Amino acid sequence: MQQKPLAEQLRPKALSEFVGQAHLLGPEKPLSLLLNRDQIPSLILWGPPGCGKTTLAHLIAQQTKSTFHHRSAVLSGIVELRELVASIQKEKTTLFSNKHILFIDEIHRWNKAQQDALLPYVEDGTLTLIGATTENPSFEVIGPLLSRCKVYVLEPLTEIDLQTILKRGLKKVGFEMEENAEHFVIQTSDGDARRVLNTLEISISIVPTAQKITLKHVEQAIQKKSFLYDKKGEEHYNVISAFIKSMRGSDPDAAVYYLARMYEAGEDPRFIARRMVIFASEDVSNADPEALRVAVAAFQAYEIIGQAEGWIPLSQAATYLARAPKSNRSYVAYKKAKADVEEQGPLPVPLKLRNAPTKLMKELDYEKDYKYAHNYSKEELAIETYLPDKLRGKKYYEEK
Repeated sequence: MQQKPLAEQLRPKALSEFVGQAHLLGPEKPLSLLLNRDQIPSLILWGPPGCGKTTLAHLIAQQTKSTFHHRSAVLSGIVELRELVASIQKEKTTLFSNKHILFIDEIHRWNKAQQDALLPYVEDGTLTLIGATTENPSFEVIGPLLSRCKVYVLEPLTEIDLQTILKRGLKKVGFEMEENAEHFVIQTSDGDARRVLNTLEISISIVPTAQKITLKHVEQAIQKKSFLYDKKGEEHYNVISAFIKSMRGSDPDAAVYYLARMYEAGEDPRFIARRMVIFASEDVSNADPEALRVAVAAFQAYEIIGQAEGWIPLSQAATYLARAPKSNRSYVAYKKAKADVEEQGPLPVPLKLRNAPTKLMKELDYEKDYKYAHNYSKEELAIETYLPDKLRGKKYYEEK
């Protein structure tokens, strides 16, 4: 008999073994409370691959002592649904009727007609639906069905979560792994527990008996080279510094090289995107106001696209920022203003700039002599002052 995949062998048998999703399963968290009360409604579990959707569905059924029916949306449809309902309705005529949970994996692959066929059985309680999807259910699940389900968002597993799972896998197979190899397995898994265990399983097949799994074995297993890059060490700071300095120096080639170094080594792309948003304001600023929009749009695009092709908008932004004209005058202006705030303290706001919503404030000369800018020419406004009296004439923002 063919042995089950390692990921299947290690599938948790109890909620206490489940790793991750503490925001749903921690003490006093939504799913924990519903499970404790045995009040599980129909659910949609939305999250990335390998975050535990299928395992969680199995455990919910087990915890609620329900009969569990697992269907793949790719392999089943209306005919299978009707056969299942017929068997459940037949069971209800006996003394041993039970709750029934129908778990549909990749529910977004069911078309409108298939989802419509499911709706009445969810509505009348014949079935409690648990649907799993990697796609936004707002677009992939029909409105009437979605309105009868509670949507829970599952998050990618953290490095600590993945390390826990990897350690369990190593214990199960009786192997040890070098620390740098563990780090590389986790870096390249993209938050996917199944990918971690599949990599481990392939690595074992490469390792001579009784040897420790090395970085070289893991590289062979996933056909990808490890890069010298420690996200928490000196190399992290070296490469991000080189990336920023390359953009500041208007070198798009160097900028995209360091971007690729970070991205391919497993750096969090959101960290890179955040640095570009900061750079767009600090180093490009008003020399090209469009730069900030490009950087923010690249960040948002990555969130929509994900890891596989998220480098495309990030590369566009990096090369745009590198080629853009540079100005740090708004950055420097703030630093100067901050220095005065720290040195001088909260200086009084000139009376003419203060709002006067009450009679008393008007009697105290609040807003007196204020010139409403739209009623005056540029020349008249040029001699107007807005800074506190003690800082009158001070220049923070230097025009060209």
